[in-house]
This record gives sequence, structure tokens and C-alpha cells, in this order.
Amino acid sequence: EVQLVESGGGLVQPGGSLRLSCAASGFTFSTYAMSWVRLAPGKGLERVSAINSGGDTTKYSDSVKGRFTISRDNAKNTLYLQMNSLKPEDTAVYYCAKYPFAYIPTQTGGYDYWGRGTQVTVSS
Repeated sequence: EVQLVESGGGLVQPGGSLRLSCAASGFTFSTYAMSWVRLAPGKGLERVSAINSGGDTTKYSDSVKGRFTISRDNAKNTLYLQMNSLKPEDTAVYYCAKYPFAYIPTQTGGYDYWGRGTQVTVSS
């Protein structure tokens, strides 16, 4: 059974940092591209970042470029998202999502499994 379990969310002040983790199990983690997707109140789903199976290719949305860093440890079956210089507009539920292939697709969507999400709230 595929499982994706996010952790690391919480309440942080503007300008602060958080590191999200996603523990993966039930599949060969190193074979598949992964993504972080967020859902903010009153907004649609946004692909924040994605990483290919080998970890050498990444993509970011314009809203987080330069502030967030996606990475993965294939030996530990874990995906990460380092979030720096957080802004109130980064407040959202962050989901870890798996692609059914090794590369990052150009279009958003196309995930086959999701985690349950972790809440990130940026507020003073």
C-alpha cells in the first residue's frame, strides 16, 4: 500500500523558516518523480515544486522561486521542502504527491497518490 506522510508544518512568523518532510512507503521511491502541492484558503491547488526521480532536476512555481528548495533522500525514502522567507500568502495545507513516472511533467496535475497534508500558517 502506497503511503505518503507529511510532517513539519506549523505556525511561523513572516520571514521565518520551516522544513517539511514526506515519508514514503509502499513503492520504490527512487523510481518516481515527486511534488509538493498546496491548497490555500479560497484558492485553487498550486504545484509549489517538483523533483525528478534522481533528484537532479527541479521545478518551482514563480511564487516560491528563490525561497523554497525541494530535495529528496532516496536512501531514506523521504522528500523535503525547505521553506525560507515565509510570507502570509504561503499559508496553506501542503501535500506531498507522487507522479506515476520518473520525470517532471510540464503540465500540473497527473499525480497518482497524495498524502493527507500538513498545515503551514504564516502569521504574526
